[in-house]
Amino acid sequence: MSNSNQDHSNQSGDDKLDMQSPDLVSQNFEKLAELFPNCVTESAGVNGEKAKAIDFDLLKQELNHAVVEGNKERYRLEWPGKREAIVTANLPTTKTLRPVREDSVDFDNTENIYIEGDNLEVLKLLQESYLGKIKMIYIDPPYNTGNDFVYKDNFSKDKDEDLFESGQKDELNQRLVVNPESSGRYHSDWLSMMYPRLKLARNLLREDGVIFISIDQNEIDNLKKLCDEIFGEMNFVSTVTVVRSKNGLGSKEGFATNNDFILVYKKIGASTDAFCNLMQDENYISKFDKTDEFGKFKVDGIFRKKGAGQKRTDSPGCFYPIYYDTLGKVYLEPGNLRTEVLPKLPDGGDGRWIWSKPFAQDKLHRLYASQGGTIYVKDYLADSGRMKPRSVLDKTMYTTEVATEEVKDLFTEKVFDTPKPVGLLFDLIDHGLSTNQIVLDFFSGSATTAHAVMKLNALDGGQRKFIQVQIPEEVEPDSDAFRANLKTIAEIGKERIRRAAKKIKEETGADIDYGFRVYRLDESNMQDVYYHPQDLDQGKMDLFGDNVKPDRTEDDLLAQVMLDWGLPLSLKIEQANVVGKKVFKVSENSLFACFDHGIDEEFAKEIAKEKPLRIVFKDAGFKDDTAKTNVKQLLKQLSPETEMKVL
Repeated sequence: MSNSNQDHSNQSGDDKLDMQSPDLVSQNFEKLAELFPNCVTESAGVNGEKAKAIDFDLLKQELNHAVVEGNKERYRLEWPGKREAIVTANLPTTKTLRPVREDSVDFDNTENIYIEGDNLEVLKLLQESYLGKIKMIYIDPPYNTGNDFVYKDNFSKDKDEDLFESGQKDELNQRLVVNPESSGRYHSDWLSMMYPRLKLARNLLREDGVIFISIDQNEIDNLKKLCDEIFGEMNFVSTVTVVRSKNGLGSKEGFATNNDFILVYKKIGASTDAFCNLMQDENYISKFDKTDEFGKFKVDGIFRKKGAGQKRTDSPGCFYPIYYDTLGKVYLEPGNLRTEVLPKLPDGGDGRWIWSKPFAQDKLHRLYASQGGTIYVKDYLADSGRMKPRSVLDKTMYTTEVATEEVKDLFTEKVFDTPKPVGLLFDLIDHGLSTNQIVLDFFSGSATTAHAVMKLNALDGGQRKFIQVQIPEEVEPDSDAFRANLKTIAEIGKERIRRAAKKIKEETGADIDYGFRVYRLDESNMQDVYYHPQDLDQGKMDLFGDNVKPDRTEDDLLAQVMLDWGLPLSLKIEQANVVGKKVFKVSENSLFACFDHGIDEEFAKEIAKEKPLRIVFKDAGFKDDTAKTNVKQLLKQLSPETEMKVL
């Protein structure tokens, strides 16, 4: 890792892995110090020691052409707790992700990821491995209806107090609480939950990345302002209306609500390649029932202007004669067997065409004349059969009723109350993701996103990958899910992916990636002494001959090493035997890891032949201190490109 502010010491001088998420505050400080060294000053640190700080008054002046004289009012979104939310986003975490092979499908080969745990901590853990690598994010967060849950992110209190506040005392220390509409902090709590997650999510997006956020009318105004701040108002793309029901739901305001919204943002305002056009179904394509030398087309609309501004006097340059022949071909000059047409209004007065004559000259192939002499505009089918989606999505396959039936079709019971339609996610992913990119959903729910990715890949042979994140929120004991032995929403999601994969494979026979690796958020694999040696005297430290917790497996250590070294969790993992030691090989020679004991010079000579880019050992894994020094020197000599670290 690149952070320089580690909690644990490294007094021996070894290259040790940090084993915690990036310290974003330190990284931001370093960037500012590099740009504005004159704004770096000293302040009182811990125990009265001197520490570096940023002179923000001076920094404000550096960023302003006019003289800055104190605080000024400005247009921005504020709420009680916003500063705490910013701090929450920047705090590092020492938690890790532990592989769960028994819940996974084709663990060693799949590139799909399913993570159980608090999405805030997970997003922090993904900051290095997936920084700038995610093409698309889709989330369906709590809508803040007054009955749903929000996360209470409080890292300043001890574990017992935090558990007491959250009301959910389990081994995972989850922080889900109901956010009642009667609460004085109703909107503030929701904004404080969303801010750090969206801020961290933005870091993961590629430069041409896009994010889709489902929401309803309760928080769309606040969410729009929040996203304008995080992603930049210039990167707003659209507010899409999704018709979720043909009938609508009752509403105390007097309207039957039958729609939700999707806010769409892109990462960089200058990007022009953020989206793909949607593939169209056969029903749409069949409407293009005519063909000419330019391709398939349909008659789209009358060329004469209608409605306001339809008179000749409204736009004199759009009044001119058009000529057509017996085949319906249109010209702007007279000729043999050509009939003249003028834009006449129904009352006989002079009207106008919708295009000027010079513009029509360039687009003449797009005009078509019926035998009755009416001039129409052609709408051509793109070569790919694709088109831009509309801002109102009203297909039946986007409705809640269809989504519910899709889940029941897999489980025979209604195991999830508010699923998203596969068709909706199918089209969003088709629009936002090319055939070999990654989509992240960190409010995964019933895992509709994963279902849609597999369905789309099966249709076009794509290699899109998904990362799903879901807190293992318990289901109600009297629910269909509980009776089906699905005790948490995470269990519903994993089982849905398995069943959807089986169904898609049976129906299509497509050879795609149907697997997924399951990881579970947990406390670090390292003993507390690794992070806080100052809290233990020498006598107690002698108890930790091995700084790895005794219940942790090699798979656990490998996952934490991959995260710490910034390697994607989806990389292919192989196992090999080198002079009697088990070696994990990640993405061929990208990373070698050996957690066995007795590492010595013989092993180093053999492993150096394969020239790994990185190699990691347990600190307690060397035969002795001499072997540790010799192994390091041998690798430098025999494989100078290899970077060695210990944990």
